Amino acid sequence: MKITKRLSGLWLMAMALLSLCAFTTFFVAQMWLDLLYGLYLSLAIIQSVTLIIYLWGPEKLKYKFLKFLYHIFYASSFLVIPAFAFIFMGLISQYHVNIPESIDATNMAYEDILPKDETTIYNTGTLYIIFPEYSQVDLVCEDRPSKSDDTITWCSGAAFQHTVSLSFSQENVEGDHAVCGEYYESPYNKDAFAAVVFYDNDFEFVFDDTTSAIKKAAEAGGSGFMQFGLINNKEVVMNFDRPRARCYRTLAELNGNLCIIDSVNMMHFTDFMEELQKIGVTNAVYMDMGAGWNYSWYRRPSGKVMTLFNLPVPWSHNWIVFRK
Repeated sequence: MKITKRLSGLWLMAMALLSLCAFTTFFVAQMWLDLLYGLYLSLAIIQSVTLIIYLWGPEKLKYKFLKFLYHIFYASSFLVIPAFAFIFMGLISQYHVNIPESIDATNMAYEDILPKDETTIYNTGTLYIIFPEYSQVDLVCEDRPSKSDDTITWCSGAAFQHTVSLSFSQENVEGDHAVCGEYYESPYNKDAFAAVVFYDNDFEFVFDDTTSAIKKAAEAGGSGFMQFGLINNKEVVMNFDRPRARCYRTLAELNGNLCIIDSVNMMHFTDFMEELQKIGVTNAVYMDMGAGWNYSWYRRPSGKVMTLFNLPVPWSHNWIVFRK
């Protein structure tokens, strides 16, 4: 057997195995996107079929169409490595990076966890409590906020999106929302949502008549969006669960101040909720932390950007930003 044919066989075996690994990684990463599911399933099937044809003998194919199809399948093997790299990045992007400048709060009284003049982060051992420096909070849609905008001290995903799409429309943002004074009504069911609004240099969590709250924020020139409500006046109000362990995030009110709270490591959702209650969170809404949707960063007091989750998928189209 010629060396080129041997190498070709080894390549196809390796790519068939790697495509199956990529498909398995897709489920572990839980990137529940129908398009990606179809792509990774098709890639695994095509690589397996190509390998079988190679072992059987492609020269035995009688019809030109089948020979052409075999060459197309063979060429698709060069997509396996980038496909695996993407889904592997999606998996590891769900692990929270260490924040070295966080303040050790393991022995602090929870009522002493307070913001300072500049962006401040506390670490309770299980939670990162992040108080960005800000004078204004906005909802930004369509164009991803730039890290070069030095007015931004925090950026992360905000509302859910109804469908995965490369194009943007305000209707695809789930829940009524306001963007710097413009009100947008959602056509989708909003019964499970709470609202968080920002206007007149203040914030408010609203759990009843949420549409009116968003409209009021828009009329005042502010912003706001809807998300699953977690805690209302220190009482758990969420009626959903997340069965898997992952890093979770909430936009919350703690000791009268607006903050973002992340789990330090992967944990179960019920444990995350218990930790929020333990530190005395007053109000909280859920923040999406699926792979890609968890894209987020903050600006250190030095001006340098610290990226927490760095998978800027092109189908994510709305973010909450804190501005100083």
